[in-house]
Amino acid sequence: MDKPTKTDAELIAIAIAELGDHGFHPDGLNISVISSGDRWEFRTAATTEAEDAPGYADCVARLVQIGDHLSAQYARAG
Repeated sequence: MDKPTKTDAELIAIAIAELGDHGFHPDGLNISVISSGDRWEFRTAATTEAEDAPGYADCVARLVQIGDHLSAQYARAG
C-alpha cells in the first residue's frame, strides 16, 4: 500500500508543530526536506544565536526522530 504524500511545506509544518508540543524550536532554526532515492529526511540550518541557545542540540535530535517517524508515514510529494 502506498503512503500518502505531503509537500515539503506540509512536512515542515507537522515537524514544527511536533517540536512545539515538546517545547523545542529555537528562533533562527530553518528546516528543509531532502530526498535520497525513495527516502527523505529533514535538514537544519541555524543562526549562531540559535546554535548557542539552550536546547538546540535536543531540538535537532528530536527533529531527526520526528523525521524518521514521518518518513515512515508519508511520501514526499513532488
